[in-house]
Amino acid sequence: MQVIQHSVERLRTALVSNRQDLVALYQKYSRQERRLMEEGLHLDSTLFCPISLHSDSDWITAHPEEPQDFQSFYSNPHRSTPVKGRNTIYIQTIGSFGGAEALTEQYVGWLRDYCEAFYHGLTVRLLDPVTVAATGCAFRINGNTHNLQIHAGDLLNFLLKRKPKDAFCIVGITMIDLYPRDSWNFVFGQASLTEGMGVFSFARYDDNFYSRSYKGRLEKGKMRPGDYTVFTGYYTPPITSTLLLRSCKTLTHEIGHIFGIKHCQWLRCVMQGSNHLEESDRRPLHLCPICLRKLQSALEFKMADRYRALLQWMEPGLPSKEPHTSAESVAHSAKPTQAFEESRQWLQKCLHVLESEML
Repeated sequence: MQVIQHSVERLRTALVSNRQDLVALYQKYSRQERRLMEEGLHLDSTLFCPISLHSDSDWITAHPEEPQDFQSFYSNPHRSTPVKGRNTIYIQTIGSFGGAEALTEQYVGWLRDYCEAFYHGLTVRLLDPVTVAATGCAFRINGNTHNLQIHAGDLLNFLLKRKPKDAFCIVGITMIDLYPRDSWNFVFGQASLTEGMGVFSFARYDDNFYSRSYKGRLEKGKMRPGDYTVFTGYYTPPITSTLLLRSCKTLTHEIGHIFGIKHCQWLRCVMQGSNHLEESDRRPLHLCPICLRKLQSALEFKMADRYRALLQWMEPGLPSKEPHTSAESVAHSAKPTQAFEESRQWLQKCLHVLESEML
């Protein structure tokens, strides 16, 4: 395992900048907010820790990129910032989530609320769900995993036509696997940053996806080209606390890119890139101080208000009333927050810093 340990000086420059105008902007933060962000400069910090690489297949090793500090982000003339009249995030559900319509609505509602807390100050709205057939997208059976896949590029074209005029961005989410072109095996998601839109699949976040017993496996002979009835009753993963955690992480990460925030290489951060599920699971839900400052400069929220909103969302849901189900299974109106416990404790520590009296 390799640990990426930047010097205190480099982290401070990445956070604050050497430009006098950006230094002056930094000084406008409250002392508590500066204290929180500067926690990431301490080698022994328990809030913001260095990134660890576990294999050559991890993102930073496989995809060398220039780290984006705050100054690079702030100076980018092409980055997208919400403005009055164009400050709403829209979420478009494609296909079913968890089988039942009521469950789909509930699950997507949780994602909407989490996204609104994460991007504090913006409105997040749900568009009416659509079937796969309504998108007119191409589809296929994957030759390796034998699961259904829908064409990501076709879905982006569909979203572009449905993007409301007041949208900062529109994102499509689905529980069906994606592919970008015939020569590719799959893709977790695809986005157009210039158009402010993206489409993302949570199908491979099912722990059983890669097993031979995966219930979404089909035989090629059972599908006719252009026959969308194959999606009727098609298997989608059960909604669990872990799946909800992974979905929240992916959704906020990808929307972060639409803001112009690149993959983080400074500290453990939700904006880290990931090549595989194990690496994605190592990413935290939170932003590192440098990426936090990037987002705050775009939305101008009070950090304590944002953390309170996230903490409120993570309050434990009602216990399951459904017999013979796992502890993570969703039942009735319960929000499965068990997998968020570590993040909930982290938020409480951050709020303690932000709400403490400075001497």
